[in-house]
Amino acid sequence: MREKMRCGVVGATGMVGQRFLTLLDNHPYFTVTAVAASARSAGQTYAEAVEGRWKMATPIPEAVRGMTVIDAADIEAVGKLVDFIFCAVDMKKDEIKALEEAYAKAEIPVISNNSANRWTNDVPMVIPEINDSHLAVIESQRARLGTKRGFIAVKPNCSIQSYVPALTPLLKYGIKQIVVTTYQAISGAGKNFETWPEMVDNVIPYIGGEEEKSEKEPLKIWGEVRGGTIVEAKDPLITTQCIRVPVSDGHTAAVFVSFENTPPMETILEEWASFRGVPQLLELPHAPAQFITYFEEDNRPQAKLDRDIYGGMGVTVGRLRKDTLFDYKFVGLSHNTLRGAAGGAVLIAELLYRQGYLD
Repeated sequence: MREKMRCGVVGATGMVGQRFLTLLDNHPYFTVTAVAASARSAGQTYAEAVEGRWKMATPIPEAVRGMTVIDAADIEAVGKLVDFIFCAVDMKKDEIKALEEAYAKAEIPVISNNSANRWTNDVPMVIPEINDSHLAVIESQRARLGTKRGFIAVKPNCSIQSYVPALTPLLKYGIKQIVVTTYQAISGAGKNFETWPEMVDNVIPYIGGEEEKSEKEPLKIWGEVRGGTIVEAKDPLITTQCIRVPVSDGHTAAVFVSFENTPPMETILEEWASFRGVPQLLELPHAPAQFITYFEEDNRPQAKLDRDIYGGMGVTVGRLRKDTLFDYKFVGLSHNTLRGAAGGAVLIAELLYRQGYLD
């Protein structure tokens, strides 16, 4: 058996960083050997740094409680302790981009939860079941950065996980237009009801920057590697609305779709049931056995009941039916801090590990 790889979590005190640490506790491939955060947390033990703001349902993993938090900007100090890092920092985009490139140029691979490098055209933005082929662009990225090991790979926006997986196996039927409204949990803003009481009994019809990401990112996911860059798909047309709702975890999507060659409903259900990707074939630790699960009940999927399917890494779909304006409509659901954030990034790391990119 291969020795476990040493990983660090940069941005370890935030909600996504906390989720990373719970997912990596006793991981079969990786062991956490460094936690890093802002300068104000540096020098404290991890338990001291998150005192009063630990948001996970499970306790702080014992393996990291007593670790000394390192300043995230001290790349040399982090680099001595790790083989690669997960990045989930709360900074301005240009600062995040610079920080991630600095780690990569120091020969420390970066698996990022941040959006700063999602539109860098030689940085793969990966949903492992869908576009694992985009990892091939890492070779070109390394050439640009002048590195042998270092590179950046990113996880896409949390909201698109609730509908892009369900649409992907249907692309072969010529999807023309997609209309999506996402109903997004407050944990997507790094909040819970204690820290955001204004969300109780409330709906906010705006999430800054979210609609642009939700319309553009699927086209990069559905694009292809060509000439050392990722060339995004030109279609289908996508329009979205993104709404914050009083739900703790789980992003729901109401989806309308039209086709060039409209498949029968039975065919769509068969496509969803049979959809597998490389993570399932490799039986990666965080890969759901069933990527897409369809519910026949009229009132499913529900965030409270279904967000944790397959450890929060599965995607659920329901209410597929004919529409009066489009061909079909359906509802999708994914766990935004598991499949949509830290869990999705850990799954990317598992795939990179098994395919040799972290060696």
